[in-house]
Amino acid sequence: MLRALWFLAVVAAIIFTLVWLIDNPGQVALDWQGYRIESSFAVLLGVIIIIAALTALAYRGWLFLRRAPGQVTGAWRNRRRTQGYRALTQGMVAVAAGDAGEAQRQSKRAESLLNEPPLTMLLSAQTAQLNGDERAAEGFFKAMTENRETEFLGLRGLIGQAMKSGDHEQALKLTRRAYGLKPKSGWVAQRLFDLQIEEGQWLDASLTGDDLVKIGAVEKKDNHHRKAVLACQQGLDALVKGDPAEAQNQFKRAVDLDGKFIPAVTAFADALIKQGRQRKAVQLIEKTWMTAPHPDLVAPYWRASEADDAMARMKASERLAKTNAGHEESHIAVIAAALEARLWGEARSHLEQITNNRPDDMDSRTCRMWADLEEAEHGNLEKVHEWLTRASLAETAATWTCASCGNTATVWSAICGNCQSFDTFNWRRPPHISRLAEGASTLPAVIADDPGDVQIT
Repeated sequence: MLRALWFLAVVAAIIFTLVWLIDNPGQVALDWQGYRIESSFAVLLGVIIIIAALTALAYRGWLFLRRAPGQVTGAWRNRRRTQGYRALTQGMVAVAAGDAGEAQRQSKRAESLLNEPPLTMLLSAQTAQLNGDERAAEGFFKAMTENRETEFLGLRGLIGQAMKSGDHEQALKLTRRAYGLKPKSGWVAQRLFDLQIEEGQWLDASLTGDDLVKIGAVEKKDNHHRKAVLACQQGLDALVKGDPAEAQNQFKRAVDLDGKFIPAVTAFADALIKQGRQRKAVQLIEKTWMTAPHPDLVAPYWRASEADDAMARMKASERLAKTNAGHEESHIAVIAAALEARLWGEARSHLEQITNNRPDDMDSRTCRMWADLEEAEHGNLEKVHEWLTRASLAETAATWTCASCGNTATVWSAICGNCQSFDTFNWRRPPHISRLAEGASTLPAVIADDPGDVQIT
């Protein structure tokens, strides 16, 4: 609406001007070189307008002739650039699809069309890898590291090649360089952490773990546990190097970070005992037993309590059990000491409590304790055989089990010896496989409601 009103106003102004000029033509005279030109003002204005229009047209024509070559060249370049990006995209799709031939063809086409190596080197490197030419790929990746815009991509490619060839030392060196470029990259920080673990650089890994928390790649509570594991491992290394003071400091640090981390608690307790601080060790183990009872704590507790004979160990076990009465591990600790002290009644009482609590889910450890009790107290070989048979069918007792590969170990380690995973050992029952022999007529009858519940009748 406003545009229409504006247009009408302009037309009205032009018409008004023309009418006024017609009504007031005026006279204009021009004397030049003996010539005299007389005319009206309206005619002079019209001539001026025509001359201005012709001048403007001539100027536009001159600009067109001047700019035309550049515009044609620019259009040609834009067309080639568009085709080059299309070839680059199609090449990346071919790499993702595993089509080496198409990837190579599009890579060459992109190089010729774009003539910008930083854009095409990644495609060329990945194409070379797809063709199995690792040397050529390495050359492309190295060339990328010489350009600031593609340095990180080149380093990532070289890291992948180093990992593939098993050269973890070179991979660590390259990852440090990449980390300097992109410290907030979760991928780089995690790879740096993993490589530092593989190389046994526990302190550096701990610092990198803190950076992972800062960028949000790892939860703070999870990092506390990992730092405890790393501190414990540093303490173990210090013991190997003959530095017990440093080992104790690291074990204490690990316990402060994660008070339920049993390997650190046992190691710190042993260090305190060697210093003659038995009371401190007793307090440490009792505090841990209240929230995280574990069989690995029993032996250090006996040493800290100076329980040198069977009866002394029995009393120490009873004191420890009182801090978490009713827990299965408390019963087990007392049973082990009672069997050694030949206190059959005490052993049977605690075994019965475990059996009543878990009648269909006793593990092999409890079954073997029943067998030991029946043999030691009554010499009942039939009962012994029955309990040993049940032990062979029951769930395996909890042990250090790798969450990654299922490997089991009697002693905790920061690194799984089977799959080399870090901090994957958990105290739990390993996967159970039934070993019931076919046609074994001498075995007791077995009633199983589900694969995890086995009952002897």
